[in-house]
Amino acid sequence: MPKLKKRMAKKVTVKKRRSVASKRKKAAAAAKRPPAKRTRESAAARTARAVRILAKLRKLYPEATTALQHNRALELLVATILSAQCTDERVNMVTPKLFRRYPDAAAFAGAEPAQLEAMIRSTGFFRNKTKSLIGMGQVLRDEFGGCMPDTMDDLLKLPGVARKTANCMLGTWFGKNEGVVVDTHVGRLALRLGLLTTARDDKDALKIENDLMALFPQESWTYLAHALIHHGRRVCSARKPKCSECGLAGDCPSAGMFD
Repeated sequence: MPKLKKRMAKKVTVKKRRSVASKRKKAAAAAKRPPAKRTRESAAARTARAVRILAKLRKLYPEATTALQHNRALELLVATILSAQCTDERVNMVTPKLFRRYPDAAAFAGAEPAQLEAMIRSTGFFRNKTKSLIGMGQVLRDEFGGCMPDTMDDLLKLPGVARKTANCMLGTWFGKNEGVVVDTHVGRLALRLGLLTTARDDKDALKIENDLMALFPQESWTYLAHALIHHGRRVCSARKPKCSECGLAGDCPSAGMFD
């Protein structure tokens, strides 16, 4: 019994140390990330600034769209699921061979987990993604006749699909502006640009989406997300934003804070 108690006490100590180390690591990462500046501008001023920001984005990125390579709705959905916690470049390296091996929903539905895992391993979280892809294929096959649904409610029935992925499918493939895709880039830029009114921070995805939908015209929602993602990757990065090179600097309350 004494030995068992010692082993249990040791395990608890190790867990506590790991927890503390994890918290310190997250705090250090947050400290390296430049903050955003909050403003007290009026709703009218914010709306006018949003109009200017959208106009500038259209000049900077007139053809902004997803960087995920696809030719069919299923391919876009699969690529979007794989892009979670993974770069688009890596996904685009994996999907050509994947799509040849699994050309339709039925193929994903009947996939051997170990084989599918091996093909998508490099995208990270491959076990969870494998479950999502197989489940997605089964639901598409069994409930939608192998066809991609084109409504928010039906898309959310698919394993691996949350609102962000559904917005991407509806806007990018079906041309339906029902929401704004909010990823890490969109959240970060929306905060730095002072476009948020209800969201607590740049991780509060649903409120960020609602804030942006209230501020920008519906016809621009899909484009807006893609343009902000492009800008976040090329200019307004998380740790070293290039404010001196930013075409939005004149309408950004955080401009110059990171130089």
